[in-house]
Amino acid sequence: MASSATGGTFPPAMSVAEQLIYATVIVALTVLIHLAGLAGLLALLHRHRRARSRLLTAVGNALVVLGAAFGLFVLHTVEIWAWAFAYRYLDLLPDFEQALYFSTSTYVTIGYGDVVLPAGGRIFGAIEGADGIILLGWSTAFFFGIVDRLKLLERELARD
Repeated sequence: MASSATGGTFPPAMSVAEQLIYATVIVALTVLIHLAGLAGLLALLHRHRRARSRLLTAVGNALVVLGAAFGLFVLHTVEIWAWAFAYRYLDLLPDFEQALYFSTSTYVTIGYGDVVLPAGGRIFGAIEGADGIILLGWSTAFFFGIVDRLKLLERELARD
């Protein structure tokens, strides 16, 4: 942290209340993004129908799994970027590359520790980790449900 001309620290530290308010806004945004994204993916997946042959069913199922995985990856990318923009908006990190790097490692709870937030921003960053755990868990449950549903379709095809 560099000293400012007025003798304070830069960036200015946020109070715990401010960190919690900003974090609540970002958590609400990412949960809404995730909800809308999963609803969109589910709507697309409902269009998937069993094919008439085993080969076409297997190819279709593989495409569904690939599409769901890619869709989830895109959702998490958008959410990570939302946190990164918040770090820059709040001037907690010096540039967007560091903000995106910090956001990615925090969201997925790797937390390398080579980039850290200044005092007065640490609680805000820790809440991203909690947000990431919840949203990644939600995605895992969603993805498991998709794969489980495809197994049922394959069993039906095998019986026919």
